[in-house]
Parts: sequence; C-alpha cells; structure tokens
Amino acid sequence: MTPAFASWHDFFAMGGYAFYVWLAVLCTVLPMLGLALHALLSHRRLLADIRQRDARERRLRAARRQHASEPTGEEK
Repeated sequence: MTPAFASWHDFFAMGGYAFYVWLAVLCTVLPMLGLALHALLSHRRLLADIRQRDARERRLRAARRQHASEPTGEEK
C-alpha cells in the first residue's frame, strides 16, 4: 500500500485544492461541534429543570403534610 501524499506539505496542499478541501472540512466540523455543544448544554439545562421541579414538588408535599397535621382550631 503506497501513501497518497509524499509529504505533509503535499497533504495540506491537497494537490492544489487546499482552499476548497479545508473549507469543506471546516464547514463540516464546525456545525458538528456546534451541534454537540448545543446537545450538551440542552441536556444540562433539562437536568437542572428536572431537579428544580422535583424540589418544588417536595416542598409542596411537605407543606401539604404540615397543613394537614395542624389543628384546625374549630374544636371548642
């Protein structure tokens, strides 16, 4: 098996089409990185929202239990 390019310079030059090749690589890699970053941030935000809702539900349940266990004051 023979290498396609004789040197690193030839590899980066891409046979005279370096501008188009590397621009295409850049136009592919940047959106993919952006998509991965967006997915990561969305995942973290979703987990934070779930934790916040869970904490609110726990506070509401505790308040209902406390309210149900308090005397009503109507016993005379």
